[in-house]
Amino acid sequence: MKTSPSFSAYKKSPYRSIKHTTYFNVYDHLFSKFRNKKIVFIEIGVLAGGSLFMWRNFFGSKARIIGIDMNPNAKKWEKHGFEIFIGSQSDKHFWRNLCKKIGKIDVVLDDGGHTYDQQIITTEMLLENIKDGGLLVVEDTHTSYMKGFGAPKYSFINYTKNMIDRINRRFSKLSYEKNETRVWSIEIYESIVAFCINKKQSSLISEPTDNGGKNDNSVDYRYEDHKSIKDLEYMNKFLKYIPGFKLIVKQLKFFLVRINSKSKTFFR
Repeated sequence: MKTSPSFSAYKKSPYRSIKHTTYFNVYDHLFSKFRNKKIVFIEIGVLAGGSLFMWRNFFGSKARIIGIDMNPNAKKWEKHGFEIFIGSQSDKHFWRNLCKKIGKIDVVLDDGGHTYDQQIITTEMLLENIKDGGLLVVEDTHTSYMKGFGAPKYSFINYTKNMIDRINRRFSKLSYEKNETRVWSIEIYESIVAFCINKKQSSLISEPTDNGGKNDNSVDYRYEDHKSIKDLEYMNKFLKYIPGFKLIVKQLKFFLVRINSKSKTFFR
């Protein structure tokens, strides 16, 4: 941790900031490509101001550092060259106005109130305003497992799981009805979730390809170690000409794979 650029910037800040030890390597991994570049960086929850100076030290003088907080006292950091906006994370109107004022964003770091409403509404309102190649990072996501931050059913982590499902629904053989194209990928760390934005990639239509190489007609051994399905396939050799039997076999395969799962124990 002592060699971490973000930790070094954190220690140089003249004002107080509180961070967990596991965060710095994640910061370095996610944010290093933005250092010494002309970027727009937003931090939500600036509290005592220490992290504003940390990020200026980390990203360099070219970065436009913007702080968001509900406490009007945070405006005092403007005299140090930071842009400060006062408003609620869970206020959609606040976010719409902010996006109009500041334009497109490279990186968002949500270190605000950590309630599920705050985290989710912030994410929903800012995803469309982040540049391709940019990031929306939510930290302290361990609150999804704690009391006092919202209804467990609607926690931020459950929202993230739902987002993963919608990303995978971009696959061409699945329903496009609820797919997700605002986010290309999600990186998950202890207490941190990073949404990676690349609309060109996430809008790409998933289609099968064939390199045109020679086909050696290899046999699919997917169910070779599944005795019940092997017995079913053996029966199919003799009964496949019976009308509707092929469909019955297909449905029985799905059923047998489902009820004979060997991986159930890993979901406990």
